[in-house]
Amino acid sequence: MADRLPSLSLLRTFEAAARHLSFKKAAAEICVTPAAVSQQIKALEGFLGVALFHRRVRALELTDQGAAMLPGIRQGFDCLAAAVQDTRRTAAGPLVLTAPPSFASHWLVPRLPRFSAAHPDIELRLASTPDTVDGPREAALLDALRNGPRETRDGVAILYGKGRYPGLRVVPIFAPDFVPVCAPALVGQGLRTPDGLAHCPLIHDDTLQGADGDGDNETAWAAWLRRAGLDTTPARRGPHFSNAALALAAALAGQGVALASRPLVDDRVRAGSLAIPFDIGMPSSRAYYLVMHEHASRRPAVTALERWLLTEAASAPPSHAGSRRAQDQHP
Repeated sequence: MADRLPSLSLLRTFEAAARHLSFKKAAAEICVTPAAVSQQIKALEGFLGVALFHRRVRALELTDQGAAMLPGIRQGFDCLAAAVQDTRRTAAGPLVLTAPPSFASHWLVPRLPRFSAAHPDIELRLASTPDTVDGPREAALLDALRNGPRETRDGVAILYGKGRYPGLRVVPIFAPDFVPVCAPALVGQGLRTPDGLAHCPLIHDDTLQGADGDGDNETAWAAWLRRAGLDTTPARRGPHFSNAALALAAALAGQGVALASRPLVDDRVRAGSLAIPFDIGMPSSRAYYLVMHEHASRRPAVTALERWLLTEAASAPPSHAGSRRAQDQHP
């Protein structure tokens, strides 16, 4: 197609001359001489095979062909200007990242200083909402990423779910194992084997309901206990919380034992604020995904964030590391 179009400089000169109906004024606008404008108009007319201007003694008039072409040329330049301005705004604007509360507070936020140090020119704005976990409320967030206003489609989200998000670009980050976690004091009080869970409060994260066990109506704790070869009766008791962040807060406060995504608690375990009393991991049927509109994926800031997230996930201890099968822990 390029060989069927004149150069943009010729078209720009024509648009300026047609708008001013003056070669002199057009020359002043585009910083060339009137003679150069006249030569460029002749070159364009030669390319098109038609006259674009009637050159009167004291006036310049558009021919019918010139008048017919002018609106399309103006529209074309307006579209080019809008595209350039929009791209500059998008590239320079803040990058909004929406993530699940537990992922944001326990995995992402502690690592963000490394992202800021590597990319000081990117203004990252982090938002957190339970709508990022597969469920009824997630549909609104997905629709906003697909069809929302431009500023929303420029953003990205980390979702915890099955990874089925049609119409959006989906990048897997990691799939976690779930392990029991509690305050170290509970381990010191005798929580040495899985049987001891029969005498401890079990903290329930209701976002795991039906997500990680074999049955859709089975709580995550019931699935874990069954995997460990234990009686599932204790799974019927204990406090329930609406999200993982609250469940982990209760575990940190020593209120019982929670099931937690291992990558989200590894840092706290190493720091000593949480303990894994027995290393029996339960694989999750869900994973964390970076999700975005195809337009957002072309932003340099999004490319940088995607690469950084994948690097951080790859450098973290594997979620299966040290997680032995239940039969290796329980006779």
